[in-house]
This record gives sequence, structure tokens and C-alpha cells, in this order.
Amino acid sequence: MLTTPRRGRPWGLAAAALLLWPGPGVAQIPSQPPGLIVLDERPSQEGMRVLGIYGPRQDATSPELWRVSLWQQRGSNATVRTDTLRCSTTAPMRLSQDQDRWLLRELNPGGTITPANRVDHLVWWAVCHPDQAGRDPATLAELARQLGYSGTLRETEQILPGRPR
Repeated sequence: MLTTPRRGRPWGLAAAALLLWPGPGVAQIPSQPPGLIVLDERPSQEGMRVLGIYGPRQDATSPELWRVSLWQQRGSNATVRTDTLRCSTTAPMRLSQDQDRWLLRELNPGGTITPANRVDHLVWWAVCHPDQAGRDPATLAELARQLGYSGTLRETEQILPGRPR
């Protein structure tokens, strides 16, 4: 029980603790992993939406392949999955899992960016060219050509079944 200052007891610290202490039904925001590189952050009805990557690892047998942990947070819910990216100038690609299916997307760095492929390009640029992490991929067409990407590749998506039920 809090007492008022009239009785000689300060209650400011206790009141502050109660305001900061999450009560029942208050959602906790998950702790972000160390080394997280935030690629996109925006408010939504569920709370902040955060997209980030951490822990990129180059494949030991194929230097154009990278694996990275992808952090997707929506308010108090966060998911982590591992994506595989190919940083080749002739066949750039992102392989990602969505629930029980795999999404294989062949990309066109330097090409048109739409709402449908924006996340693919954000993740691809952050892994394949880390100095461009978080930049709007629609602004990187000229850089892509300087790096050897034609900007004329055809983007495709293949949906592959995951584990059988």
C-alpha cells in the first residue's frame, strides 16, 4: 500500500516502480538479439514492426552462399528464422521459409522494387553488401550496375512444400 507524503513517507519511487512494472495482460516487448542490424522499423496497429538480421555466416563450400538469422517483430511477437542468400551477379537469390513451405526467389538487384519484393531486396543487400544495410533498395540501381548486376534479370518465385504432415 502506498502512503502519501503527508504521513512522512515518500511514495514517488514506489509509484514509479508500479508504473514501470508490467501488470497482468501487459505484453512484453521481446529482447532483440545482440548484433541485430535493423533494416526496417515502422509503427503498426500491433505495435512496432521491426525487420532485422544478425549473425550472417558464409557457406564453407560455396562462397556466394550466406545464411543469416532474420528477426521479424510485430509488437510483442517476434519470430526468428534462417534465410539463405546467393550473392552471385548472375543468379542472386533468397531462400526463406514461411510456415510449412519454402520460398525461393530469384532477384534482380538494380531492378524495380515493389511492395512484393522490397523485403527480399532489403535482406539481400544487407547480407551481400553490408554497407548498404537499411538503405531503400529502390535507390541502389546505379550502385548495382557498378557492382556488376545487370538490373535486367527476371525475378521469379517458386513455392516448395515443407515437411509433410
